[in-house]
Amino acid sequence: MSHDTQAPERVTIACEDGTVLTGHFVRATAASRHEPVLLCPATGVRQHFYFRFAAWLAEQGHDVLVFDYRGVGLSLHGPLKSCRATLAEWGQQDQTAALDWLVARTGQPQVLLVGHSAGAQMLGLLPNHGRVARAVGVAASTGWFQGMRPGFRMQARFAFGAFLPLGIRLKGYAPCSKIGLGEDLPATVATQWGQWCAAGGYATNAVRHTPDRDFHAAVTTPITVLHATDDDIATPATVADLLRTLPAAPRHAVPVTPAQHGLKAIGHIDWFRSSHRALWPLIGQALRGTLAAQPAPQA
Repeated sequence: MSHDTQAPERVTIACEDGTVLTGHFVRATAASRHEPVLLCPATGVRQHFYFRFAAWLAEQGHDVLVFDYRGVGLSLHGPLKSCRATLAEWGQQDQTAALDWLVARTGQPQVLLVGHSAGAQMLGLLPNHGRVARAVGVAASTGWFQGMRPGFRMQARFAFGAFLPLGIRLKGYAPCSKIGLGEDLPATVATQWGQWCAAGGYATNAVRHTPDRDFHAAVTTPITVLHATDDDIATPATVADLLRTLPAAPRHAVPVTPAQHGLKAIGHIDWFRSSHRALWPLIGQALRGTLAAQPAPQA
């Protein structure tokens, strides 16, 4: 972080259904300015995890908005077991409102989207998807169980088919933190998460019976997905399953090998840790649309 990095400004974001989210806005510190960035977290990861990366983006000339989804972190109001949030609302309401907020705050007609895992999996649920000039998915995929290696697939099926449903019955919420799946989650969020991963196609499952709310075929935003070759969740098969849901969007996947960046491992979460900041310029290049011209690293 440079000495002129400003503290993130705490902001509130009002969703169409009346839910209020808490986010943080980081103003660009570089002299040359680029498009604002909407930074959308992974499932069960609090916004604070991304603050150092947001500061780095600000140093590259981007205004940045990061936020917590309803039922998570600063956007949880009241006891978790009383939270009725759904995973579909994270896209249809929360990301939609955050996108509108950033456009209004910066006065720019379009912004860039960096989505970690689930953060880039719901573009087809956003009625205002046209306000995203370019999307970069980091470790983004459908998490489709059939696209995972057999050992990890068995763990995932146990987690979502047995452990979390039992936890929901006992506690009234999903005890994800007990098995390393991030923050504990509202019951319906975790239930839909498991259903969507089992079915494949991820967010398409939210709008299967409501075609007027399904924007997957209309999205023309260019999307690049960066995924680590040692990621058990975002595998070549699950990434391809995500990209097929956006048939009109210019899209491609870039596999990233840890050793090529001096790292022992990357996995699903570590991209945004300070220890892995060697990867951040890759995300920056993808945001500028210059990564596509490079050959994809070989696994």
